[in-house]
Amino acid sequence: MSTDTDVLVLGGSGVDTIVYVPELPLPYADSYMVRPGIEALAGQTGDFVALGVSALGLRTHHLDMIGDDHEGDLIRTLHRDRNIPFTEVHLPGGTKRAVNLVGPDGRRLSLYDDSRSREADRLPEALVRKLASAARHAHVSITYPCGFALSTLRATGVTISTDLHNWDGINPYHEPFAHEADVVLLSAAALANIERTMLRIAERGRAEVVVVTAGADGAYLLVDGSIHHVPAVTPPAPVVDSNGAGDAFASGFLFGWLGGEPPQRCALFGAVAGAHACTVPSGRADFLSRDELLARADAYASPPQAPDVNAVGGAT
Repeated sequence: MSTDTDVLVLGGSGVDTIVYVPELPLPYADSYMVRPGIEALAGQTGDFVALGVSALGLRTHHLDMIGDDHEGDLIRTLHRDRNIPFTEVHLPGGTKRAVNLVGPDGRRLSLYDDSRSREADRLPEALVRKLASAARHAHVSITYPCGFALSTLRATGVTISTDLHNWDGINPYHEPFAHEADVVLLSAAALANIERTMLRIAERGRAEVVVVTAGADGAYLLVDGSIHHVPAVTPPAPVVDSNGAGDAFASGFLFGWLGGEPPQRCALFGAVAGAHACTVPSGRADFLSRDELLARADAYASPPQAPDVNAVGGAT
């Protein structure tokens, strides 16, 4: 089937106000002096995935709901400057926004403004069907309107991926996304049992691959019923900001997966891209190119640095 788009990204647009704080958790005080300043920047999870896969050479289109406001203008400008087609649907409550506190070690605490969404918010079904019919793959953010688009996407025949972020494995809100996607990514941050959660996603849904990222502990990969550990990639420079690292991992993984690479190599691509993202301040939104990703992955996979991807059981 002829397509115009490799990856259709649904949802996940927003503006983050980044504050670099002296420590996390931040002790109570009347005031703090922070550097290098406080800045509102376009880019949340869907934006970063769109930027990441586009930088890797995949034809990308982004669809989301944003407001007719200054924050919406920041998002429009970001996509225009990066030459990423962006189809917007009006969000009456205004563009989504958050405040991200970033500690000296790059760890992040995000404070989301949940007043922007309404129960009536939807991505028009006909528009979703039109854009998906011209795409190879759809990456779905777990924002509220996107849940209603899953059945429409499935009906068009595109493959689907999603990132559940810090799901605890229990909250029912995430289950439709987890069970409809062919590729499921999530963080280990809130999981009580990594192995059990991965197996349950595969058993109850249609996922071919489940990936749990675990920061400095690497990642876990479920494929063909077996769970493998993927060692972490050492960042090539000091870690300054973890904002967007998970989205970079997703971008690298999807680049490999859509290119027909084995899941283990896809996970290596994700690890390399995620490690790079940790070295980049949020304001730069700097993502690896295809050539840079392949070169770094090949260098990392060459002896003597070659990481073993070993099957594990009983991961917790």
